[in-house]
Amino acid sequence: MKGGCLCGAVRYEAKRPPLYSGFCHCRDCQRATGTGHCCYMIFSREDVDVTGELRAYEKLAENGNVTVRPFCHTCGSQIFSSGADRWTIYAGTLDDMSLFEPTNAVFTRSRPLWDRSALDLDEYETLPE
Repeated sequence: MKGGCLCGAVRYEAKRPPLYSGFCHCRDCQRATGTGHCCYMIFSREDVDVTGELRAYEKLAENGNVTVRPFCHTCGSQIFSSGADRWTIYAGTLDDMSLFEPTNAVFTRSRPLWDRSALDLDEYETLPE
């Protein structure tokens, strides 16, 4: 899986399939994307190669952990979110978006009424155990 930012200055390649993927409806993702959810894929850090200059914004997430949201230094595209040992890659940044296969929807308690998927996904009001 390959992808990158709007201007092409940041590129990534995932060497393995995602650990899991889906839609996140948390308020942070809504504000970061400007819509009702983000389309995410979670990878182990060692499975993703990244090139290009990134800047980052850090914030305490709802669960109390620090969330880092790297973005392209040039065009500002948000491509990732990260934790200590994982990369969250946003599906809209994939070169081939048909590779995205969502399996769940998380933080559905924050999902707006107008943002409903036609897909049959597992849904969780917060993060699954």
